[in-house]
Amino acid sequence: MLRTQTSLSTWSQERSMKWLVLLGLVAFSECIVKIPLRRVKTMRNTLSGKKMLNSFLKEHAYRLSQISFRASNLTIHPLRNIMDMLYVGNITIGTPPQEFQVVFDTGSSDLLVPSINCLSPTKRPCSKQDKFKHHQSSTFRFTNDTFRIYFGSGTMRGFVAHDTVRIGDLVSTDQPFGLIFLETWLDIPFDGILGLNYPKISFSGAIPIFDKLKNEGAFSEPVFAFYLNKDKQEGSVVMFGGVDHRYYKGELNWVPLIHPGEWSIPLDRISMRRKVIACSGGCEALVGTGTSLILGPRTVVENIQKHIGATQQCFEYFVSCSAVYALPSIVFTINGINYPVPPQAYLVKDSRGQCYSPFQVNRANPSAENWILGDVFLRRYFSVFDRGNDRIGLARAV
Repeated sequence: MLRTQTSLSTWSQERSMKWLVLLGLVAFSECIVKIPLRRVKTMRNTLSGKKMLNSFLKEHAYRLSQISFRASNLTIHPLRNIMDMLYVGNITIGTPPQEFQVVFDTGSSDLLVPSINCLSPTKRPCSKQDKFKHHQSSTFRFTNDTFRIYFGSGTMRGFVAHDTVRIGDLVSTDQPFGLIFLETWLDIPFDGILGLNYPKISFSGAIPIFDKLKNEGAFSEPVFAFYLNKDKQEGSVVMFGGVDHRYYKGELNWVPLIHPGEWSIPLDRISMRRKVIACSGGCEALVGTGTSLILGPRTVVENIQKHIGATQQCFEYFVSCSAVYALPSIVFTINGINYPVPPQAYLVKDSRGQCYSPFQVNRANPSAENWILGDVFLRRYFSVFDRGNDRIGLARAV
């Protein structure tokens, strides 16, 4: 059986970063699994500095499992920092386990990793750091289900397989996942994607790992949460089964989903200097942990660039780094609550010392008033994804 999905945009543009999640219930820390995350380099910088990336990988070629540790029933995995911006965590697949660094992505639902047999259209091996060697796993199982995904920047094909997947102490046996055997992506600094969206978003038709674990009673509460650190390479985490309240200030503000089945919430308006600059009549926003930027409709994004004095160079907008002290906060009003993002948070400095605007056109839907709130927003606000009540909780991160 062949499944296809054509609604995804380019990897770095997001829903492109669909490769790129809890209820204000108090869960005991021993019931929470936390996976530390580290920022990794943006696609922009990765592609422009490939030699530097390769040197970094050679110099830091340690096995993550050698330095992981446990405290009570809390499992923490140190993650690899590949220089800036994306957040990756490690998982294992197979018996014996094979390790992969993946993006934990609330914009997609599938677990995807490359096969050892993965090829590009030119018959060269796929350019991933690690590939799954199915012949080395005693618990691996093939299926006849295949899938194909079209991106603005390429195509991916693969088949659905089953094997044991581990996220820290969480173990899902006979977990279906997508094994990629053909792809046309550009080089990316991680191995795969672990989707945390609802099952209906799955393009492979496989049950997402969170749902399978939830159905098997692996969590005390059907929730997960993200804390994304801005400046430090270590310290970011994704936690499953509850909320560690040390990662945020004040109370969680709960926002019901627009449509249960996808992590999209109502956005009242976007303002600057107390003037509405976007979403004046209300709109919707996908909260996407696999997206590094904030994506919106073309005309509105261009208007925001004018307000912050950004100048366009090719597909990017740059702002003088000295403007960080003069620009106002951009305020996202969600369910009646203001969430300001100051210029220190929304201006991003690249490896060349230039500051660029994180506001980009959502090329998957450039005209509709739909937004994707990515890591620029989520570094500022601790996020809780509550599957039990179909809502998202937001609070100021510590």
